[in-house]
Amino acid sequence: MKPFNSALFASVSPCEYADALSRDQFMGYEIKPLWDGMGRIAGPAFTVKCAPGDHLMLHAAIYRAQPGDIIVVQADDQFAVAGGNVCAIAQERGIAGFVIDGVIRDIAETRENKFPVFGRGVVPKPGAKKCIAPLNEPIVCGGVTVNAGDIIVADEEGIAVIPRAESEEAFSIAKARADKDSSMSLAQWQKQHREKVETTLTALGYKD
Repeated sequence: MKPFNSALFASVSPCEYADALSRDQFMGYEIKPLWDGMGRIAGPAFTVKCAPGDHLMLHAAIYRAQPGDIIVVQADDQFAVAGGNVCAIAQERGIAGFVIDGVIRDIAETRENKFPVFGRGVVPKPGAKKCIAPLNEPIVCGGVTVNAGDIIVADEEGIAVIPRAESEEAFSIAKARADKDSSMSLAQWQKQHREKVETTLTALGYKD
């Protein structure tokens, strides 16, 4: 398999990957950007499962993930799993961002540093450091099973989880859709769209 090209995958919106992936490969809308103006990120998933009320394994992951990785976390939403310093260290080490089915704190610092974090929200109280678990095991984040190395594409439109073995095909399909849409004027798109809508209505027996 070719080396991962984050800029290539990030050149296409999660909306376009909808043509290539089933609905169950998109995280629920509750996992969202935690500060305004966050750009799109793409990268291989480094997966972490935190025990309820604990954040030790995420803190371990920031020293083990590779530059360009996106750390994807399964956690609860009662205690923050990361704060400003943890995000800053991850950013310094080249981590592309966090996608957390859970919450963080110190969002002002993270926003100021422009480190991309997607999650459920923010909570002041941090978790503990008492529980260990294997890293890079399958997890569930935003309702999607995420395996280590799956490709994450995330922005304000949503979060796509692309199985690594399907990534090249998925990108080709998504890029073709993006190119097709960008080559059409609104009038051209409307003509094609209306024809499709009316044909479908007729086929289903709709009458004005």
